[in-house]
Amino acid sequence: MHRFKAFFALALCACFMLGDPSAAPARQAPPEPPDMTVDAAARKEVIENLIKRLNETYVFADAAAKMEQAVRARVARGEYDQITSARQFAQKLTSDVQEVSRDKHLRVRYSAQPIPERTGGPREPTAEERERFRRDMARINYGFQKVERLPGNIGYVEFRGFTDPEGGGDTVAAVFNFLSNTEAIIFDLRKNGGGNPAMVALICSYLFGAEPVHLNSLHWREGKGERVEEFWTHKEVAGKRYTGRDVYVLTSNNTFSGAEEFTYNLKNLKRATIIGETTGGGANPGGSNRLSKHFGVFIPRGRAVSPITKTNWEGTGVEPDVKVAADQALTTARIMALRKAVEKTTDVELKGALQREIEMLQKEAGQAQAGK
Repeated sequence: MHRFKAFFALALCACFMLGDPSAAPARQAPPEPPDMTVDAAARKEVIENLIKRLNETYVFADAAAKMEQAVRARVARGEYDQITSARQFAQKLTSDVQEVSRDKHLRVRYSAQPIPERTGGPREPTAEERERFRRDMARINYGFQKVERLPGNIGYVEFRGFTDPEGGGDTVAAVFNFLSNTEAIIFDLRKNGGGNPAMVALICSYLFGAEPVHLNSLHWREGKGERVEEFWTHKEVAGKRYTGRDVYVLTSNNTFSGAEEFTYNLKNLKRATIIGETTGGGANPGGSNRLSKHFGVFIPRGRAVSPITKTNWEGTGVEPDVKVAADQALTTARIMALRKAVEKTTDVELKGALQREIEMLQKEAGQAQAGK
């Protein structure tokens, strides 16, 4: 229940208020909300509350102090005095705090709709909110955009967000059951902006055996100390596990946050070949904070720590094993998987068919490059 409430709160913020857009499944961008005018009093309220929230909750207290110093210096120089656009004010503050923190998750947001005040931390969702949450997750199929079996018996999964692991558990099981007889699986995360680390752990669980594997830990700032939350693969899963076969992960520079964790986990555990571009570089999870009636901020309160590297991908992204342009990643992965299949089979007829598929893909890739 605690995990549902926590994720519900994050999803509610992401969908209806000021949550980090990288934590929600990718979808068509909504129309840009109308701008509004901000005066000196409104700017002061936002700045003071931003500084307060950063000092109270930002994962690195020393960086929060430096951000306060930088913003106050800009206030003293009058850098915000002439900004009357709410949207531009939010963009300016985001740029200023990111210049110090280098944290891509840290973002000030303007909302045309009033942001409700909340007290007492995460609350129990109402029955109506639960049902709306369930409908929203089902409508996006829990982040799974496409699941298919490609020529050569190669599995392909495109998903654009790591959503609710409880509600989406049956969908995950169905994906792996459908692809259980394939020679390899390609996970396409090129448009995946991240999401729930518990869903990352659930999907990773299908790629390993029953013995739990430590994937990642989140170190949350709590007062002057920290709380550590570990994520392991599950001992039991509802569908068929996918072990002993190759896994490929496609990335772009838009692959972010939880999608980067999935990639980082599998790369460090040598369970997948990463193909594409270096990912976005956001490893610090957090939550949304209200600053005023029309402004909020997503503040990272934790940091990811790999049990293998003892660090994370913050600011650097995850480097692919095979570097290619994002639009060439799928073709590259398919050719690699088919070549492996050719090596394994002793069926002459099948070997010939696989080789013809490789040649066709190589020809298409060459034509695409020539057309650029």
